[in-house]
Amino acid sequence: MVTLSLPEFKDIEAAARVLAPVAVRTPLLPCPALDALTGGRIFIKPEMLQRTGSFKFRGAYNKLSSIAPEDRSKGVVAFSSGNHAQGVAAAAGLLGMSATIVMPADAPLSKRERTKAYGAKVVLYDRIRESREAIAANIANDEGATLVPPFDDLKIIAGQGTVGREIAEDLAALGLGADLVSAPASGGGLMAGIALATKHRFPGAEMFIAEPEGFDDHARSLAAGRRQKHEAKGHSICDALMAPSPGELTFEINRRLVAGAVSASDTEVGQAMAFVFRELKLVVEPGGAVALAALLTGRLNAKGKTAVIVLSGGNVDADLYARLIV
Repeated sequence: MVTLSLPEFKDIEAAARVLAPVAVRTPLLPCPALDALTGGRIFIKPEMLQRTGSFKFRGAYNKLSSIAPEDRSKGVVAFSSGNHAQGVAAAAGLLGMSATIVMPADAPLSKRERTKAYGAKVVLYDRIRESREAIAANIANDEGATLVPPFDDLKIIAGQGTVGREIAEDLAALGLGADLVSAPASGGGLMAGIALATKHRFPGAEMFIAEPEGFDDHARSLAAGRRQKHEAKGHSICDALMAPSPGELTFEINRRLVAGAVSASDTEVGQAMAFVFRELKLVVEPGGAVALAALLTGRLNAKGKTAVIVLSGGNVDADLYARLIV
């Protein structure tokens, strides 16, 4: 039996030191409107304020910083629908490295253009007929570049865990504990990192994964006790959350620390985006709003609890955003 090397809280502490000079420490925002609706004390963690507009910069920079100096000149390769792409591209630029990103041809135009703007080379693929993993692996092999996975990596998870570290520190500074924390999940790296960090300080906190309706691989996996694929046949406006199954490392962490998984429909996600626009005056992308959508529908019960909802990103095409918040 293979023993997995999993990140620990000390790895998140180390990542926080690496990120301190370059990453944004996003605030913890109170939301009286949500308090009134839910009967709890709700805080929002707005990761759309992070560099590149999502939490992904944290893990990407932590990973790229760990690459040996003699290998940096060979560059990096990543595959992503957009947020990891931008995080890797921006981190590579800061560290003087080249980056090639394999992106689906149907990824939001804004994400593709922003990735190019950060200096990366973009290679498009058909997400139905082609394997992004195989394309990226071939490029990395041909160029001798370092492959930077989107979630299933110790350094990536540790970097994302700084979100949870900040949540725990900011709640403690207010004299509060955490009863409930929820964040969107694709491969599960964000929640794995958040759970490691938050439960280190608040062991009794309940952690909930949020995913698009039908793309319920985390719910299925948690119920089965082993990794499962979702059975969605169509598409979701939550383009950032369409991984077929949890990661190997991320699931090993989440199955131990996460209380459950909730979901929201595209319509409910759009309503959550509109709520953020009206009440917080912030732009959140569909995939970034799933946890909030689950809270607004009551699938997350925050009554009498101190809860934190992570808005994981704000990279959305303007025309889609305009349609959804009406």
